[in-house]
This record gives sequence, structure tokens and C-alpha cells, in this order.
Amino acid sequence: QVQLVETGGGLVQPGGSLRLACAAPLSIYGINTMGWYRQAPGKQRELVAIITTGGNTNYADSVKGRFTITRDNLQNTAYLQMNSLKPEDTAVYYCNVELDELGRLHTYWGQGTQVSVSS
Repeated sequence: QVQLVETGGGLVQPGGSLRLACAAPLSIYGINTMGWYRQAPGKQRELVAIITTGGNTNYADSVKGRFTITRDNLQNTAYLQMNSLKPEDTAVYYCNVELDELGRLHTYWGQGTQVSVSS
């Protein structure tokens, strides 16, 4: 089991910014993608942003131009910079990591961090 550590959630006013971080153990290797998903009350979990080892990114339409995902491969850490936050961004944000373990792909999730956008 791979334990992911998420930090950076909190309460922010509309228009504000937050930065989330997701750290995987330094002892592991073979990380393919790192990403962020979110789940608002009563809604399904949805992709927010994802980044490959090579730095290719993909974003949900709702966050394009406002959120930026980056990655430090040496530290096994992914970051999500969230700007111009809106109340509809309120959700629990989950880190997701896909590992290639001896040719088999496994997906791991963080425990989730709450992001609340409210005045």
C-alpha cells in the first residue's frame, strides 16, 4: 500500500488562491501519472487535473486557465495551484497516483483534503 500525503486545503474567499500538495514516498519509483480529483457533496468524483512523468497535463474544462498542476519527479510530489477560486470549486480534493509495478498498473488515492470557497 502506498500512502499519499495531501496538504494545503482550507477555507478561502471567492477569487482567492490555494496550493495543494501531494507527496508519495520517496522510496517508490515507477510513477506514471499524478493527478487531482474532487468530490462535492451529492456529486460524483471528477477529474480536476492530471500530469504525466513527462509533464503533459490535462484539465477539466471548469478549471482551465485557473488551476495549474505541476510535478517534482525527484520529490515524488505533485502540486495544484488554484487561482480565482469560485464557490463551485468547494469539494474534497483527492490526490491520485498511478504506479507501474513490475508491468502492472496500480492506482492509489490520498485521504482527501477539504477546499471550501465562501465569503
